[in-house]
Amino acid sequence: MAGKSQKPGRVLVRRLAWGAGAVFVLWALVEGGEYGTTDLLAQREEKAQLEADLGLLRDTVAALDATLKQVSTDDFTMERIAREEHGLVKSEKELLYWIDDPSQKARADSVRADSTTTD
Repeated sequence: MAGKSQKPGRVLVRRLAWGAGAVFVLWALVEGGEYGTTDLLAQREEKAQLEADLGLLRDTVAALDATLKQVSTDDFTMERIAREEHGLVKSEKELLYWIDDPSQKARADSVRADSTTTD
């Protein structure tokens, strides 16, 4: 028996197995490994986002440097920031203090209630 003839069903199964193996090998070449195609695409997107964030941070640093330079060279700007953000008051001005004391608040509420009932 020099040559065996194979059944058509076996030939089809063998071809399908080789085809599936070839598809798996191609998939492993494209997607397999530590840095597959989808990983590389995700890293590109992350890199673009990080570069955009870096640009915003550089703009913020430039603005803060400009503010620092302005504050260190301009006394009026320094005084304005001290007044607005830290409550600095010049010595010739009158000070008003707001105290959040619960007992004083209760007294103030009772005074308001008394004044509304007498009107």
